[in-house]
Amino acid sequence: MNIDKNFLELITHNNILNESQFNILGVSNDNPNWQELALQKDISKNDINLLMLLKGDFTKNIQEQIIKNYHTVLEHNNINAKVYTPTIKEENQNIEDEKEHIKIYCDGACSGNPGNAGSGLAIYSNNKNPVLLYGAFIENGTNNIAELNALLKALIIASQTKSENKISIFADSKYAIDCITTWAYSWKKNAWSKKGGEIKNLELIQEAHYLYEKIKNKIEIIHVKGHSGVEGNELADRMAVNAIKEKNEAFATYNYEKIEEVLSLKSY
Repeated sequence: MNIDKNFLELITHNNILNESQFNILGVSNDNPNWQELALQKDISKNDINLLMLLKGDFTKNIQEQIIKNYHTVLEHNNINAKVYTPTIKEENQNIEDEKEHIKIYCDGACSGNPGNAGSGLAIYSNNKNPVLLYGAFIENGTNNIAELNALLKALIIASQTKSENKISIFADSKYAIDCITTWAYSWKKNAWSKKGGEIKNLELIQEAHYLYEKIKNKIEIIHVKGHSGVEGNELADRMAVNAIKEKNEAFATYNYEKIEEVLSLKSY
């Protein structure tokens, strides 16, 4: 739905929005032209509902509770819908620069399934702004292929990184994680076969599993719930969608100034 002047008047309180409403619209409250920017936005029906529920001069805690309640209603009714989720910031850790701690978030996206697919990563090193990568575009791919490509790229980066500390890799695809860290062992024992049919994406799984075997003692692969507001996962998601938009087969670095600008990019 496109925001128009009538709707903007409906959701404002004393001619202003609260912090959560600005975040939903992806507009900065410091921008004097925020109304003009808001009128250019096209947002989902559920975000429209949230904007109306959030109308008022609420404290931050009350705003967060309203959003949480709305998510609870959707989950209770088994409605899997795109809706705004507050971003959970990466916690700053008091780690000395020489004791580098690397976190790699990886994600895949597919426009249609099958359809155009792409992968994205967000790489954190201590308290520095994350490095964002997008690529592995496939014209006729699947979401599983995109997730595997993203995890493979994360493994490649981890293998090329010299760090004394364990590298953490986060992925929201249980399929990709299980293929590489669990199921591959039994498939390998059976000459890369399984009962009941072929192993889809076998070459990709083999490549990622062989690399995982080489570096598994220096990494940990952790499942994270997708679209749950975890900053690294959200950034990787935006990069995966951007890979589809830009049709980048090779991975490229995404340049940005503010993380909030990246989070306001399109997501599936």
